[in-house]
Amino acid sequence: MCTMLRLRVLGSVEADVNGVRVGLGGPRQRAVLALLLCAGGEVLSADRMVDQVWEGKPPPRALASLQSYVSNLRRILEPGRAPRARAEVLVSDATGYAVRVPDDVVDARRFERTVCRARETASAHEARELLQEALGWWRGPAYAEVADAGWALAEVSRLNELRRNAQELLIDALIRDGRWSEAVPSAEVTASVSVAASPP
Repeated sequence: MCTMLRLRVLGSVEADVNGVRVGLGGPRQRAVLALLLCAGGEVLSADRMVDQVWEGKPPPRALASLQSYVSNLRRILEPGRAPRARAEVLVSDATGYAVRVPDDVVDARRFERTVCRARETASAHEARELLQEALGWWRGPAYAEVADAGWALAEVSRLNELRRNAQELLIDALIRDGRWSEAVPSAEVTASVSVAASPP
């Protein structure tokens, strides 16, 4: 993949191409990208995508609209791709569509991998640095624009739980690293995030 791509879902859904923030289009087009990112590389059929993006009430030309959104997103995410060349990011086959990118392209996947590294290290200092960096990638609720969509709920809940776990690990690492004065504010932040993320 020649294009330098970064995709962010720990907050609103955003993309950088070659270091520049790019517009992802209107709400439904953004929802198409979010849906595919939620699927984590799994191929989703066009029928399933239409049903989920339009929440079970698709208009008559929904499939044509979906195909247009996919085409637009491909141009945005792979601006250097030659006409008629095979897409490498938003791919398709006979059964449907998928977003296929290395784990380091998507902030949620980097976050999960970094938290795992912090959990496994014996060094409190290293764990603290890894967790502080990873938690700094959050800019708001995961998949902010679509967090209430039925198809996003499971992934949003999983990421929120992972974020809470990371905050708890950070408190432990701060204490083990002798940074008591930083542990108390971190505990307060963790408590406030847990309350905000809890269902009413």
